[in-house]
Amino acid sequence: MTSLEFTGIQVKGDRTFPIEDTVVREERFTLFLNDTRFMDLVASGNNLRELGAGFVICQGLSKTIENVTVNGKEIRVFAPIEGSLIREIATTGSVGFVRKSPDQVQSGSSIAIAEVFSITREIVTDLWRDTGGVHCSVLAQDGRILARASDVGRHNTVDKVIGYGVLNGIDLSSCVVGCTGRQPRDMVMKYAHAGIPIVISRAASTDKGIVAADSLQITLICFSREDRFTIYTHPERVRDLAYYETAGKSGDRKTI
Repeated sequence: MTSLEFTGIQVKGDRTFPIEDTVVREERFTLFLNDTRFMDLVASGNNLRELGAGFVICQGLSKTIENVTVNGKEIRVFAPIEGSLIREIATTGSVGFVRKSPDQVQSGSSIAIAEVFSITREIVTDLWRDTGGVHCSVLAQDGRILARASDVGRHNTVDKVIGYGVLNGIDLSSCVVGCTGRQPRDMVMKYAHAGIPIVISRAASTDKGIVAADSLQITLICFSREDRFTIYTHPERVRDLAYYETAGKSGDRKTI
């Protein structure tokens, strides 16, 4: 169960009355990497195999996943990892690890303006509608929604949809991720580790998020609404743009 019913008192103008509210359930899971306890994750209890696979890929811990099992509150991921990382896990006992910086995303994919709006409309789940207390992400390819996930954490929603792609052998370099949440640098790094070339968000980015996306060759689209969106980096992947400006420093590019 990912939600519960709670009673409350709603104040609306000068009136007060009792209500029944659907509230998202927050749970804690333990992630094991190759049978070593790695860390605890606060998440919603759905798509847990995808969460484990996506977390390992998006954190740059491994390039591939061998297997993922879920038993109660334990998520066990089996994946080949580098020697330096193995030594760091052995030294710290759990949560410390060393990551390499991700490579630039190499992709010939592009997206039409109409597809941006179409994907934006799909960034929603029943749990999001019912509770207003979760984030949502989608994985799209060639205009089709391949996966959709919601969670109390925006990071987890991205891990879940990317994990779906990894577990199902999907070419992530031809995919788009749509997300309800903000896109700071740590989110952008997730996409780079996974090789995602285009990101669409309903929310904002940050200065470091935009700089990272520009450096890592990711097309970052934010503030996507019913009738507008802003392209911060690599607009060349967005087909049928009437105008874009390439001169100037990173972050100068914008749609008009």
